[in-house]
Amino acid sequence: MHSFSSGLSAFDLSAYLKHQQMFVETGLHQIMESFPQSSRITAAVNHCLMSGGKRLRPVLCIAAAESVSIRGAAVNNLLVVACALEMIHTYSLIHDDLPAMDNDELRRGKPTCHMAFDEATAILAGDALLTMAFETLSSAAIKEEQNLAGWLRIIELIARSSGVYGMVEGQMQDISSEGNILSLEFLKKMHRLKTGALIEASVCSGAILSGAKEHQLGFLKSYAQNIGLAFQVVDDILNIEGDPDILGKAVGSDQKRNKNTYPSLLGLQESKKFAKKLVKMALQALNDFDNRSDPLRAIARYIIDRKK
Repeated sequence: MHSFSSGLSAFDLSAYLKHQQMFVETGLHQIMESFPQSSRITAAVNHCLMSGGKRLRPVLCIAAAESVSIRGAAVNNLLVVACALEMIHTYSLIHDDLPAMDNDELRRGKPTCHMAFDEATAILAGDALLTMAFETLSSAAIKEEQNLAGWLRIIELIARSSGVYGMVEGQMQDISSEGNILSLEFLKKMHRLKTGALIEASVCSGAILSGAKEHQLGFLKSYAQNIGLAFQVVDDILNIEGDPDILGKAVGSDQKRNKNTYPSLLGLQESKKFAKKLVKMALQALNDFDNRSDPLRAIARYIIDRKK
């Protein structure tokens, strides 16, 4: 796989993201070809999975793999994990948008799945993406018997981050706490589960594929935890002062639903300072890595500069 981190005097994040996003899009198209093409579920999945987006989790997986090894992970294996992560993320968005949860009508400037189809189809489309993600991972693992332990570690990591030890529990806590005032520590813990866990799994799974040493994994885990939290803080800020046309979704919904957010607890300016502090700590975690980690550094800075 070509790495943009070498051969550029000033790292070009835009070019890197475009290159890796195209790489991931190709893999997702290949996976979608295995779905029954006449199925309503396939149409619903396509509507959501192929609607663009930052592909942040797959890109983080790839960037982490590049950062720990000159040789890098096998391209096909990396693509499998990257696509599985995006499928899980997309499933979570479909379910988050449902009337029973966030009740959002727009996602990436398009009608959400339940608006474009119906609630039942949206639920099943999410289910299909989650199960297909693990089918994709396990199918790749079967072909790599010599590295079965590594694949099982990655599958366990992604499963834990997606379920009751991660994203699902975080979402449950978010729903349960609406209308209640939370402490800052509880809010951080909740978002480390809801948003941060899958981001951490994305970084660590890419690193594991490239044969990262345990001390490298420790640093990358710290990096991921900090950018995962920063990402949520910026999301909360954008829900207040973001441009709906750029975001592709409505703003102000957090305040209307009395959701616990960083601006509601800390205020807008302190939230911005907190996000910058988190990114600074993420960058410090990469101090022992060379210029192959420039994509990870640039992504950390991008998180607080983004408009969507």
